[in-house]
Amino acid sequence: MSPIVVGGPELFLGAGDVYVALLRPKIDPADPGVRLAAEQTGVTPEEFAGTGDVWALMYEDGPANGEFELPGARDVEADGFAEQLQAALASGEPFTVEAGDFLRLEAGPSGGDWVVTARVTPPEEDGAAAPRTLELGALPAAQLLADLEDFRRSLA
Repeated sequence: MSPIVVGGPELFLGAGDVYVALLRPKIDPADPGVRLAAEQTGVTPEEFAGTGDVWALMYEDGPANGEFELPGARDVEADGFAEQLQAALASGEPFTVEAGDFLRLEAGPSGGDWVVTARVTPPEEDGAAAPRTLELGALPAAQLLADLEDFRRSLA
Protein backbone atom coordinates (compact mmCIF):
# COMPACT_ATOMS: atom_id res chain seq x y z
CA MET A 1 0.00 0.00 0.00
CA SER A 2 1.19 3.55 -0.70
CA PRO A 3 2.18 5.63 2.31
CA ILE A 4 -0.44 8.16 3.36
CA VAL A 5 0.82 11.73 3.48
CA VAL A 6 -0.32 13.54 6.61
CA GLY A 7 -0.09 17.32 6.72
CA GLY A 8 -1.37 20.00 9.07
CA PRO A 9 0.24 22.12 11.79
CA GLU A 10 2.68 20.32 14.06
CA LEU A 11 5.11 21.27 16.80
CA PHE A 12 7.72 18.66 17.78
CA LEU A 13 9.80 19.25 20.90
CA GLY A 14 12.65 16.88 21.64
CA ALA A 15 14.96 14.70 19.62
CA GLY A 16 15.30 11.08 18.60
CA ASP A 17 13.09 8.78 20.59
CA VAL A 18 12.22 11.29 23.35
CA TYR A 19 9.74 13.95 22.27
CA VAL A 20 6.29 15.49 22.60
CA ALA A 21 4.35 16.64 19.56
CA LEU A 22 1.29 18.84 19.34
CA LEU A 23 -0.40 18.35 15.97
CA ARG A 24 -3.57 18.65 13.95
CA PRO A 25 -3.34 15.91 11.31
CA LYS A 26 -4.83 16.68 7.91
CA ILE A 27 -5.21 13.81 5.45
CA ASP A 28 -5.86 14.60 1.79
CA PRO A 29 -8.70 12.47 0.39
CA ALA A 30 -7.14 12.81 -3.09
CA ASP A 31 -3.91 11.13 -1.96
CA PRO A 32 -3.56 7.75 -3.78
CA GLY A 33 -2.75 5.96 -0.51
CA VAL A 34 -5.89 7.36 1.12
CA ARG A 35 -8.03 6.37 -1.87
CA LEU A 36 -6.65 2.81 -1.77
CA ALA A 37 -7.07 2.50 2.01
CA ALA A 38 -10.62 3.85 1.78
CA GLU A 39 -11.47 1.34 -0.94
CA GLN A 40 -10.03 -1.51 1.14
CA THR A 41 -12.10 -0.49 4.18
CA GLY A 42 -15.28 0.13 2.20
CA VAL A 43 -15.67 3.87 2.87
CA THR A 44 -15.28 6.99 0.77
CA PRO A 45 -11.90 8.73 0.75
CA GLU A 46 -13.52 11.72 2.51
CA GLU A 47 -14.82 9.48 5.30
CA PHE A 48 -11.44 7.79 5.64
CA ALA A 49 -9.58 11.14 5.78
CA GLY A 50 -11.89 12.53 8.46
CA THR A 51 -12.42 16.16 9.29
CA GLY A 52 -8.80 17.13 9.93
CA ASP A 53 -9.74 19.51 12.73
CA VAL A 54 -8.95 17.48 15.85
CA TRP A 55 -5.76 18.28 17.72
CA ALA A 56 -3.68 15.46 19.19
CA LEU A 57 -0.70 15.10 21.48
CA MET A 58 1.88 12.39 20.84
CA TYR A 59 4.81 11.50 23.07
CA GLU A 60 7.63 9.03 23.23
CA ASP A 61 10.16 8.35 25.94
CA GLY A 62 12.28 5.49 24.68
CA PRO A 63 10.16 2.35 25.03
CA ALA A 64 7.05 4.20 26.30
CA ASN A 65 4.88 6.14 23.90
CA GLY A 66 1.33 7.28 23.53
CA GLU A 67 -1.05 9.65 21.92
CA PHE A 68 -4.44 11.10 22.64
CA GLU A 69 -6.91 13.41 20.97
CA LEU A 70 -7.76 16.86 22.28
CA PRO A 71 -11.32 17.18 20.94
CA GLY A 72 -12.03 20.61 22.43
CA ALA A 73 -8.74 22.21 21.38
CA ARG A 74 -8.77 24.96 18.76
CA ASP A 75 -6.11 26.59 16.61
CA VAL A 76 -6.29 29.78 18.67
CA GLU A 77 -5.35 27.82 21.81
CA ALA A 78 -2.42 26.11 20.08
CA ASP A 79 -1.24 29.51 18.85
CA GLY A 80 -1.60 30.94 22.37
CA PHE A 81 0.55 28.15 23.78
CA ALA A 82 3.21 28.74 21.11
CA GLU A 83 3.12 32.49 21.78
CA GLN A 84 3.61 31.91 25.54
CA LEU A 85 6.50 29.56 24.81
CA GLN A 86 8.13 32.12 22.49
CA ALA A 87 7.83 34.84 25.14
CA ALA A 88 9.23 32.56 27.84
CA LEU A 89 12.21 31.64 25.67
CA ALA A 90 12.83 35.32 24.89
CA SER A 91 12.94 36.14 28.61
CA GLY A 92 16.09 34.06 29.05
CA GLU A 93 14.87 32.96 32.50
CA PRO A 94 13.68 29.52 33.71
CA PHE A 95 9.98 29.09 32.99
CA THR A 96 6.89 26.92 33.07
CA VAL A 97 4.22 27.10 30.35
CA GLU A 98 1.08 25.02 30.07
CA ALA A 99 -1.19 23.92 27.27
CA GLY A 100 -4.46 23.20 29.02
CA ASP A 101 -4.40 20.36 31.51
CA PHE A 102 -2.53 18.01 29.19
CA LEU A 103 0.96 19.48 28.71
CA ARG A 104 3.31 21.44 30.96
CA LEU A 105 6.82 22.42 29.91
CA GLU A 106 9.50 23.44 32.38
CA ALA A 107 12.76 24.76 31.01
CA GLY A 108 15.92 26.52 31.98
CA PRO A 109 18.72 28.05 29.91
CA SER A 110 22.01 26.26 29.50
CA GLY A 111 24.41 28.10 27.21
CA GLY A 112 22.70 28.39 23.82
CA ASP A 113 20.28 25.60 24.70
CA TRP A 114 17.22 25.12 26.86
CA VAL A 115 16.97 22.04 29.08
CA VAL A 116 13.31 21.05 28.77
CA THR A 117 11.13 18.71 30.82
CA ALA A 118 7.60 17.90 29.66
CA ARG A 119 4.76 16.68 31.86
CA VAL A 120 2.08 14.93 29.77
CA THR A 121 -1.30 14.24 31.36
CA PRO A 122 -3.71 12.19 29.23
CA PRO A 123 -7.43 12.89 29.65
CA GLU A 124 -9.13 10.84 32.36
CA GLU A 125 -11.32 9.11 29.79
CA ASP A 126 -8.16 7.63 28.27
CA GLY A 127 -8.40 4.87 30.85
CA ALA A 128 -5.29 3.77 32.69
CA ALA A 129 -2.89 6.19 30.95
CA ALA A 130 -0.94 7.79 33.77
CA PRO A 131 0.79 11.18 33.64
CA ARG A 132 4.33 10.97 32.29
CA THR A 133 7.40 13.12 32.77
CA LEU A 134 9.73 13.26 29.78
CA GLU A 135 13.23 14.70 29.95
CA LEU A 136 13.53 16.24 26.49
CA GLY A 137 17.12 17.28 27.16
CA ALA A 138 19.05 20.29 25.90
CA LEU A 139 17.33 21.78 22.85
CA PRO A 140 19.00 24.54 20.80
CA ALA A 141 17.36 27.90 21.49
CA ALA A 142 17.59 29.11 17.88
CA GLN A 143 15.95 25.92 16.57
CA LEU A 144 13.15 26.11 19.17
CA LEU A 145 12.36 29.68 18.16
CA ALA A 146 12.44 28.81 14.44
CA ASP A 147 10.16 25.79 14.99
CA LEU A 148 7.71 27.92 16.98
CA GLU A 149 7.64 30.56 14.25
CA ASP A 150 7.00 27.89 11.60
CA PHE A 151 4.24 26.37 13.73
CA ARG A 152 2.52 29.71 14.28
CA ARG A 153 2.80 30.52 10.58
CA SER A 154 1.16 27.16 9.71
CA LEU A 155 -1.82 28.16 11.89
CA ALA A 156 -2.33 31.52 10.16
